[in-house]
Amino acid sequence: MSPGKQASENEAAAPMAAGARLEAMRRRVRLSRLAFWTAIAAGPIALGVTVTSTPTTVEAATPAKPTAVRTTAHDADPSGLAQLFVSAWLRSSADDATSAQARLAQSMAPDVDLPDPAADAQSTPESVMAVRSAQREDGAWSVTVAAQYGDGAVRYYAVPVAAGRSGASFTVTGAPGVVAGPARAEVPTSSYGVSVPEGDLSSALGEFLAAYLTGTGEVDRYLAPGVQLTAVSPAPYTSVAVQQVSAVEEAAAAEQVPADGTTVRVLAHVEARDAGGRWPLAYELALTARSGRWEVAALESGTTQTGGAR
Repeated sequence: MSPGKQASENEAAAPMAAGARLEAMRRRVRLSRLAFWTAIAAGPIALGVTVTSTPTTVEAATPAKPTAVRTTAHDADPSGLAQLFVSAWLRSSADDATSAQARLAQSMAPDVDLPDPAADAQSTPESVMAVRSAQREDGAWSVTVAAQYGDGAVRYYAVPVAAGRSGASFTVTGAPGVVAGPARAEVPTSSYGVSVPEGDLSSALGEFLAAYLTGTGEVDRYLAPGVQLTAVSPAPYTSVAVQQVSAVEEAAAAEQVPADGTTVRVLAHVEARDAGGRWPLAYELALTARSGRWEVAALESGTTQTGGAR
C-alpha cells in the first residue's frame, strides 16, 4: 500500500476510533444509571452493591448512641422505705422476733434492735406516713416519718437511711429517733380580697357546682366555649350550696354582668351534703362574661400559687 493511501486511511480511522471510545463511555454511563435505578427497585441491599461498584463515594451515617439514663444515689429518695420500716418496727416486738413484722423490720435494718412494748402499751399506729426527707452527705438520708394512733396522737420518727451508689438499694443504718413534728408554715396573704355579694356570679357558681358534684343538670351548659370539664362520677353528693365567694378582681362584685370577655378569678366556699353528713369544700375557678351571663372558663383548684383562704 502506498504511503499516501495508508495516511489517508489512518486519518479516517482516527475519528472513528474516537467516536467508538465516546460511544463506549456513553454506554457505560447508561448501564450505570440503569443498574442504579434497577437497584432502587430491587431493594436497599442491591442499592448498596451498586453504589459500591460506582466511583461515587457514599458515607453511611453513624447511628447516634442512645443516652444512658442512670439513677444515682443523689436522685434516690428513700422515704417509702423509711415509712415501711417504721410501720413494721412499731408493730414488732423483741419477744416475738419471728413474727412477719419483726422479720420485715430486721431485713431492712439488720443492726437495729426491735422494741419491747409492755403488755398494756399504746396500741399500734393506725397509719404511718413519711412527711419529710433530707439528704445529708453522699448517700446518707434522714427521713421523718409520722405515726398516727387511734386516740389522735401523732409521734414523729427520724430514720437514718443509706442509699447505694446506683440509687437502687437502701439500708436503714440506725434506730429511729423520736423528734418534734414540722413547724407550721406562715400562710401568705390571700389574693382573693374582694367580697362577692349574692347575684349572677354566685348563682352561676352554685348551678355549675351542683351539676359538677351532684349530677343535677349538664355541666356543659355552664362552660365557656372551648372549655371541657367532666362531672365527678359517680356523683359524691346530693346537694351543694354556696356559702361565700371572694374574688381577685373588682369586676366580680359588680351588680351587673360586665362586658363580654371580662374574666375574673374567684374562690367559692360551698357546703356539700350526702348521706354521711355535711362537708365544707372550696373551689378556685375562673369565670368569663359572655352575652350577659357568667360562664366557667377554668376549674383551677390545686393549681394556683397565690394562696387563698384556708
